[in-house]
Amino acid sequence: MSGALPKLIAVVGTNASGKSSLAISLARSLGGEVISADSRQVYRGLDLGSGKVTAQEMQGVPHHLLDVCDPGTFFTMADFQRLPYRAIDDVLARGRVPVLAGGTGLYVDAVCDGYVLSNIEPDLSYRRELESVLRLEAHTLSPEEEKLLAEAGEMASAPDTIYSMLTDADFTFGEIEGEDGKPVTLTSGRFIPLLESKDRRVRRDAYEAYYKKYHEFSNTIAATYAASVKKDAFFARTRGYSGAREMSLFENEIPESVYDALIEAVHRHLPAMHRYLALRKKALGVDKLHFYDIYVPIVPDVDMGVDYEAACKIVVENLKPLGEQYVEDLKHAFTDGWIDVYENQGKTSGAYSWGAYGMHPFVLLNYEKTLDNIFTLAHELGHSMHTFYSNKNQTFVNSEYPLFLAEIASTTNEAILLEGLKKTTARKEELMALCNYQLEQIRGTVYRQTLFAEFEREVHGLATRGEALTGEKLTQVYRELNERYYAGAEVDDDIAIEWMRIPHFYRAFYVYQYATGFSAAVAFSRRVLSGDEEKKQQYLGFLAAGGSQPPLETLRKAGVDMEDPETVEECLRTFEETLAQLEKLMEE
Repeated sequence: MSGALPKLIAVVGTNASGKSSLAISLARSLGGEVISADSRQVYRGLDLGSGKVTAQEMQGVPHHLLDVCDPGTFFTMADFQRLPYRAIDDVLARGRVPVLAGGTGLYVDAVCDGYVLSNIEPDLSYRRELESVLRLEAHTLSPEEEKLLAEAGEMASAPDTIYSMLTDADFTFGEIEGEDGKPVTLTSGRFIPLLESKDRRVRRDAYEAYYKKYHEFSNTIAATYAASVKKDAFFARTRGYSGAREMSLFENEIPESVYDALIEAVHRHLPAMHRYLALRKKALGVDKLHFYDIYVPIVPDVDMGVDYEAACKIVVENLKPLGEQYVEDLKHAFTDGWIDVYENQGKTSGAYSWGAYGMHPFVLLNYEKTLDNIFTLAHELGHSMHTFYSNKNQTFVNSEYPLFLAEIASTTNEAILLEGLKKTTARKEELMALCNYQLEQIRGTVYRQTLFAEFEREVHGLATRGEALTGEKLTQVYRELNERYYAGAEVDDDIAIEWMRIPHFYRAFYVYQYATGFSAAVAFSRRVLSGDEEKKQQYLGFLAAGGSQPPLETLRKAGVDMEDPETVEECLRTFEETLAQLEKLMEE
């Protein structure tokens, strides 16, 4: 278009104010044609949701710039601005009057005011971040209301704070007699290691002494947890969610159907869990399988521990299926000071991987010569490589991957390492130990965390229905779930109150991600180990994607669909296959 701005009628107004009808009336009266200025009506097939006029409503008046492109097409204001000028020239050339009307005020202004728009490619690096912010709009209140909720934040955190102070600072569990006959101070950190003792008396004493303390404070803990559940329900209701679960899953864009499908899949495979418990009972030679018999290894003593240097070689060798480039990048962790290896005074316990954008990640270990520590090394390096590739390939705003994806790369490394060790070991005892390790991984991460997830679903459901969350009721729910998941074991009064010692419950609907993440990792490990180059590249693409896409979409593009029950089913079939393998080995 050139020269002075031609005669143009613009119809503007609020949504649903009758702009389309008025524009048609004007066009009929003045001998004009309507030019749409609506950012949604440009898309073909998007009729009902956009309020697009029908052929009948047009009353014979020609309309322009409707159904310009297909849904999914990247269409900007600059793209739009070029089109109405041509349409206006055409209408005027035929001696008719152009009537500009539509619901997108910015589009109208761009045409009427002649916005000068540069022809620069859009910067999509912030799109994901902005979309995440916009998703929250429907659940964001007025500034005054948001201020009130923020000021209530400290009070809202009280249940978690009280629980932590009670169990971490105030609780003392006394002493028990260790395997060597010497007194051992029982702590939360020592509880599980003591349950792994070969001496059943030690396991029983630790178990009973530990839960005795929780029995003493059962009313207090029940009231604290009930308050936490009610707090979550309040915030969910206030922000317009259907419940606390929707609110929790909303952050990672996970539909509640994924949560329910996980529980349903595990239910279908509970018979395998019951078989495993029967095998454990037989292997331990006990008349009754108590919960203090669940953690102790059921295979003969096998020392598969090696020094740190040997562990590094084992990890590198077994991760070669991930490709030459992955291995070369991984080696930098050993040569460039990524890893703090050994325990020393003042160093925190455990292991983790952490890093800041723009630099390589760091790994903290407290390495000891055990099989567990070899897997811990592989696990933390999985986190590190995920961070390394994400930071390398994404901008800062898209580099941080969400919690739903956080444990997948680490567990994939473990799964690949495990399969490699199982294939290369020549000793029956070592193969049995590896099978036992794999079964315990799946029991502890998929079955157990799903039990937790189902407990949360049931408890929050009770609260929604207005039922009182008494200690008796909470214990009843947890007992019944254990009777279902651990059929064949003795579900006693101690394990029935185990819910009292699980701090994750104070972060509602969080634990299910351990089970979904593990299932995704098993799927990825199988795809990588298949030798299919395309599947390997898809997995590496997952590592590089970071937080640039919704989590489920990131996984789907990499070949793993968490909305498909088959993903969890595949993991649980791995449990069944490994169980059959161990059963056969123990019969030989």
